[in-house]
Amino acid sequence: MAIEKVKEFFARHGMADRVLEFEVSSATVELAAQALNCEPCRIAKTLSFMVDGRPILIVAAGDAKIDNPKYKAQFAAKAKMLTPGEVETLVGHAVGGVCPFGLNEGVTVYLDESLKRFETVFPACGSGNSAIELTILELEQYSGCAAWVDVCKGWRA
Repeated sequence: MAIEKVKEFFARHGMADRVLEFEVSSATVELAAQALNCEPCRIAKTLSFMVDGRPILIVAAGDAKIDNPKYKAQFAAKAKMLTPGEVETLVGHAVGGVCPFGLNEGVTVYLDESLKRFETVFPACGSGNSAIELTILELEQYSGCAAWVDVCKGWRA
């Protein structure tokens, strides 16, 4: 199960006790915000795309949306989200629990600028009822991100 993979990942870093599991679903930004009693914008949602035949993840703030022109400028490709089946097969997590930890080989992670306005954010942990609170520096470190990108809209005041 993907959450076990993520727990093992954080256990190797002495942080397994920080993984939160809920009695309720946290599979969407809104549900996660309710489960955590926080603003939806602080949920670090992980979006899955295909670029040049390889899966990539973009972690963005809960209130951000992909900006197609920015995405195309960044990746020289049209934004093509993976299907739920492709996500589970290629990334290693099911939709609702996708996160940038405990991934299959060959998945590249990018962090969107929309996250930088927060001290801490809440990405999922491999299941539709889990999360972890991380500082932005911790998210950068543990996600193994390839780069920070600016490919979202709708979050700037």
